[in-house]
This record gives sequence, structure tokens and C-alpha cells, in this order.
Amino acid sequence: MKKNQNTTDSSPQSEQARQKSGLHPRNPHRFRYDFEQLISACPELKEFVSVNEHQVETIDFSNPEAVKALNKALLISNYDIQNWDIPTGYLCPPIPGRADYIHYIADLLATTNNGIIPEGENTVGLDIGIGANCIYPIIGNSAYGWSFVGTDIDEKALQNCKKIITNNPKLIDVISLQSQVESRFIFKNIILPEDKFAFTICNPPFHSSAEEAAKSALRKVNTLENKKSDKPVLNFGGQNAELWCKGGEIGFITQMIYESAKYPMQCLWFTTLVSKKDNLKSIYKILNKVGAAEIKTIDIAQGQKISRIVAWTFQSPKQQQDFINSSNT
Repeated sequence: MKKNQNTTDSSPQSEQARQKSGLHPRNPHRFRYDFEQLISACPELKEFVSVNEHQVETIDFSNPEAVKALNKALLISNYDIQNWDIPTGYLCPPIPGRADYIHYIADLLATTNNGIIPEGENTVGLDIGIGANCIYPIIGNSAYGWSFVGTDIDEKALQNCKKIITNNPKLIDVISLQSQVESRFIFKNIILPEDKFAFTICNPPFHSSAEEAAKSALRKVNTLENKKSDKPVLNFGGQNAELWCKGGEIGFITQMIYESAKYPMQCLWFTTLVSKKDNLKSIYKILNKVGAAEIKTIDIAQGQKISRIVAWTFQSPKQQQDFINSSNT
């Protein structure tokens, strides 16, 4: 199976390349971007690249078109995805952070497999809220050969994922899509009696209202541009379902935990990103209430941004090993 190759450390500028703080050791984006190589892969990126006051090539991360062009270049260069696009206004995720989540999931699975990361299509992940970008399945399949089921309540997002998959034939047999027809549920209607997932993955909506999401976007843009603005620009985009839901992050994760308890033997590890540290106490309390057998918290960081993955399972160590063994047969 083809592995991702980090081209930066073999470039002429490799001695000056500095690792980005906090990224996973297997993350191919842990060095400065090699813009010469990225522009070669995706010429449309060129118009967005400039030299900053530190004489370092970069893009304007407050410009959504620049962010999308960078994503296209990274997907071509690192993941052999030749045809990728998202509709205007949809979430354009920062790929280094998404890759970190995948690599930490691989480490998590290795803890129940004698330290060996399970690879191949028999290891199946469930992406809750795949969005229009299909990023987690793309990275997970490229890095480890995993298969995915991606779900969303947004039909337009799913149709765009279908387009991405169709336009990249290597994805056709390893990524399937499923619409969540009842928006108040997460796993109901999705996990069927015959399903077995090695893990679930989710980047839940952070905010509890559109107004809160807009204020957060405004703060982000003011920080990136180092100036005051009263007009929020979603540099990474995002539709309502991607950015906010009733109850916000803790409401979404609470629902996820209660539903997960109904499928204890059909998923090895349930996982979610948790952006707000203050939510952890409530999350642990609910997990203990529903009888989680094991709970893990994995800290992840990209630069100054700190987040964490919370993972839980209802299976004993022996059941975990049996689950992995059955998936490998």
C-alpha cells in the first residue's frame, strides 16, 4: 500500500524547515509548506502565495479562496486526490489538524492490537458529519487503507462527497455515504445490525447558535488579519449544521454518548473532538453513567490551538482484541 511521503524534508530548503509545534510524528504536514512543490501540483495556488515580514512564503489564511487552493494542492501532493472541490460556503477544513486526528486514531487502535496499527479495508470507520469535503475518509484511506461510511444531515454536502468519490475512482470502493434522515439522532438509522465499526470520528458543531458562530468567526478573522473588523468572514467556511446546533458542542456530544450505549458491541472505539476543555467534566460524568468500560483523552495541538479527542469503548480488553481479530479475517 502506498504511504504518504513528506516531500518537504527532501527539498533544497530542508535544513531551514522547522517542525510545526504539536503535530503528530507521522503527520506529513508537520514541516513548513513547500510552496514550490505545491504550486507545481496545483498552479491555481500561485496567486495566493506571498512572502511575509519574516521572509517566509505563506498565504492569507483569512481568505477562503486561498485556503481552498492550499487544500487542493495538499490533497494532490500528499493524497493523490486529483479532483476535489467544495460548494461555496461549505467548511474547508485545515488538513494538518484533520490528519492529526486520523493518526491518533491509528495509535488508539494499536493499543488493542499488540501495538500494531491495523491497516486495510477491513478496518472500517464511521465519519459522523462528513460534510462536503470528505477529508477524514480521504486521509484515513490514504494513510492506512481504511474504509469509511460517511454520514450527514445535509443532502447537498453528501452529493458533493459523491462527486469527489466519483471523480477519484480509487475512493469508490472504500467510501460509502449515508444520509441521516432524522437530524436529532446521530447513530440511529446509521448503525445497522450487521455493521461493525473499528471507530467513529466526529468534529461536532462548536456553537449553540448562528449568532455565537458569527462572533467566533469575527474574532478569528480579526486575529488572523491583526485588525478590527465588524464583518465576519468564514475563512474555512461552514454551513449551519457544521458550525452550530441546539445545545452546542456539549449538547451534541451528550446525545452521541447516550446513543453509543445502544451499540456497545458494534463499534470498538467511539471518538469525538472536544474543543472546549470546560466540557470534559460533564462528558466524563455521562460516560461513567452509561457504563463505558474504558475512557481515553488524547491531547492534540496545532500551533497555539489546543484541542483533544475523547474516546470510549464498552468492550473489555479481551472483547477489544477479539473485535480486532475478527476484523482482520
